[in-house]
Amino acid sequence: METVTDGSNLETQLLCTQNHHEDADDEETTEQGRGCLCWFTPADEAVEEAKRQIWLAGPLIGVSLLQYSLQVIAIMFVGHLGNLPLSGASLASSFSNVTGFSVLLGMGSALETLCGQAYGAKQYNMLGIHTQRAMLVLLCLSIPLSLILYNTSSILTTLGQHRDISAEAGTFNRWMIPSVFAYGLLQCLNRFLQTQNNVFPMLMSSGATTVVHVGFCWVFVFGCGLGGKGAALAMSVSYWLNVILLVVYINLAPSCSKTWRGLSKQAFFNLVSFIKLAIPSAIMICFEYWSFEMVVLLSGLLPNPQLETSVLSISLNTCWLVYMISVGLGGAISTRVANELGSGNPESAVLAVRVMMTMVICEGITVAFLTILVRNVWGKLYSNHPQVIHYVASMMPLLALSDFLDGFQCVLSGAARGCGWQNLCVFINLGAYYVVGIPSAVLFAFFLHIGGMGLWMGIICGLTVQGIALVTVNACTDWTQEARKAEDLTQKSSIAVEP
Repeated sequence: METVTDGSNLETQLLCTQNHHEDADDEETTEQGRGCLCWFTPADEAVEEAKRQIWLAGPLIGVSLLQYSLQVIAIMFVGHLGNLPLSGASLASSFSNVTGFSVLLGMGSALETLCGQAYGAKQYNMLGIHTQRAMLVLLCLSIPLSLILYNTSSILTTLGQHRDISAEAGTFNRWMIPSVFAYGLLQCLNRFLQTQNNVFPMLMSSGATTVVHVGFCWVFVFGCGLGGKGAALAMSVSYWLNVILLVVYINLAPSCSKTWRGLSKQAFFNLVSFIKLAIPSAIMICFEYWSFEMVVLLSGLLPNPQLETSVLSISLNTCWLVYMISVGLGGAISTRVANELGSGNPESAVLAVRVMMTMVICEGITVAFLTILVRNVWGKLYSNHPQVIHYVASMMPLLALSDFLDGFQCVLSGAARGCGWQNLCVFINLGAYYVVGIPSAVLFAFFLHIGGMGLWMGIICGLTVQGIALVTVNACTDWTQEARKAEDLTQKSSIAVEP
């Protein structure tokens, strides 16, 4: 793969790219130049691209599942303490995800654009600089987010939640505060390694952390008698352990010697450029995450709220579990697109998107089929109540459709992050979920009296609009121009660094 780092070489390569198929007919040339998502690609090129993406996506899916499991394992331990601790921990977990972790996740995803394109442009030193800038910003952001978690109890009580459950949630989240700082750093370190295609260390550290986390939960919850506080403390310790393992690896591994040259004062310069990209990245992700949580909250306003909330919570947990697969695929395509645009290879970026779209369609069909196949037994994993089991079974076909659409949009959103389209995606997600999705959910559930299924149908409407918009943007994109934009971004970032 030939890589360029200066404007003249980029122009030469792009010109060669445009003229590479000059013997072909004009229609085909125009289609490739515009980056339209046609499906006529040489088989050997598509196979090689698929191998690269599987090599990336496989470990990233594992990392997503393992890191997501830390919260699940902690709540499972709390569940053995009784209904009140379980309710408090569940509410605390949902509150911390909405007000803290999703924000940090979104801010950190800006590195997928900056580090990914810098790595493609062979500006290796900039990966460390970008990552350190992100660490500084996210650590500072963690302070006000920690204050919100510290006041969880009073906030939830003000919002009308049960006082005892709010108090339990408040205690849980106060012991979770150290994990906020670790989680922010972990997002930065993950993106630093992901964007240079170095994903197996992330998988190893996440796997080791998850295994140890089970022991931490048992010791703190039962051994030390801390109860729910012990589960929150176990999460904090586990997140910090993961951070420490990655820091040790990055500082010692020869594979990171070019991209990490130790702490540098250059990270304090041009913080605004990172913030300008990080804020829309956070809004883009939060708009999507919050809409799903809002559906669960709305279910509490339906007739028979206990049943509706239980089933919608099961549906959401199932959705998040499957979503971890899509997160891995989205991370892989984000890295591939950013690397190729940074290298000045627009046609390779288009090929990466085409191949990943094919892969996610196959994955989505498989997951949808399995979801429908287990519809009559899935509810039994959560409840023994026949009404809940039957309701979950009736929801599963809707979940199958939403899982397919969610995977599709997650991959296209990943490609958008690789290009640096976060500002555009903010408006797409705003329109998809809050102009179409949530109003449709309210219409179906409360006015057409479809109940919880209507709420989930609204989410499907939002996912459909989001997917159509992202497909349209990708299909109409001038990828040659995107390569030039990537070069401008990497050059400006490099110039802004003090010698």
